[in-house]
Amino acid sequence: MGSVFHSWSISFFLVTLTSAFVGTSMATGYTTVFRPSQWSLAHATFYGDETASATMGGACGYGNLFQNGYGTDTAALSTVLFNNGYACGTCYQIMCAQSPWCYKEVFATVTATNLCPPNWSEDSNNGGWCNPPRVHFDMSKPAFMKIAQWKAGIVPVMYRRVPCIRPGGLRFSFQGNGYWLLVYVMNVGGAGDIANMWVKGTKTGWISMSHNWGASYQAFASLGGQALSFKITSYTTKETICAWNVAPANWNVGLTYNTNVNFR
Repeated sequence: MGSVFHSWSISFFLVTLTSAFVGTSMATGYTTVFRPSQWSLAHATFYGDETASATMGGACGYGNLFQNGYGTDTAALSTVLFNNGYACGTCYQIMCAQSPWCYKEVFATVTATNLCPPNWSEDSNNGGWCNPPRVHFDMSKPAFMKIAQWKAGIVPVMYRRVPCIRPGGLRFSFQGNGYWLLVYVMNVGGAGDIANMWVKGTKTGWISMSHNWGASYQAFASLGGQALSFKITSYTTKETICAWNVAPANWNVGLTYNTNVNFR
C-alpha cells in the first residue's frame, strides 16, 4: 500500500451508491441486465509492485488471478465495501479526482478480489485507510498507475459499480472431500456477486449451500458418483440462473469446471 498521504479539500455532494437493473424472473425468459450505479466518493491506495504478484490469492479465494481471468486490474475493498465477502467479483470504474497526481479523464475498471482489513493501530486519516466506516480501494499497482502517479500513495477518487464483462460462462472450482463440497465460483458476469447457491446431484433434489467466505459456498453432503448441477442467485439483481450438468459423475476436488451460462 502506498504510504504517502496528501490532504485535499473536497466539497461536493456524495451521491448514494445505488444499483440499477432491469428484468424479471427466469421463468419469463427475460434476462436481468445489471446497469452502472451513480458515481460516489472514496479514496484509493495501492499494494504490491508492478507485477501485481502480491494480489495473488486474496480473501475471495480466486487463487492465481492471471490463470483465472482477472489479470492485474483488481482491488482489495475496505470492510464497508467487502460486505463479508458478498462483494467478491463485483466490478468498479475508478477515476482520480481533484489531486495534482491525477491522470485526467481516465479511469481503471477493476474487479474486487480481496479484503483490505482495518488497521486500528493507525488513525483512519493517516494510515488506517481501510478502517470502517471508510470507503476505500487498495488497488493493484498496475491498476492504480492507470489513474494517478504511484508516488502519490493515496488519492481521492470517484467510483461506480459497473457490469462485469466476462468471456464465457461461470466457472466452478471444487475443494473438500467425500462428505463436504466447497465450491469457488469464478468468472461471474453482470453484477458479479452471489447471494445464494444450491447444488443438485443426479440422485438428490436441490441442496442449499451455505456461504463459507469470499466467493466460496459449501454443502455437507455425499455427492460422489453423481453429475452435479448448480443454481445461483445474484446478490444485487436477485436473478437466479441454473447451470445444468456442470460436473460429470466422476468429478473430483482440485478441478475447475466450466459452463456456458452467466449473468449479464
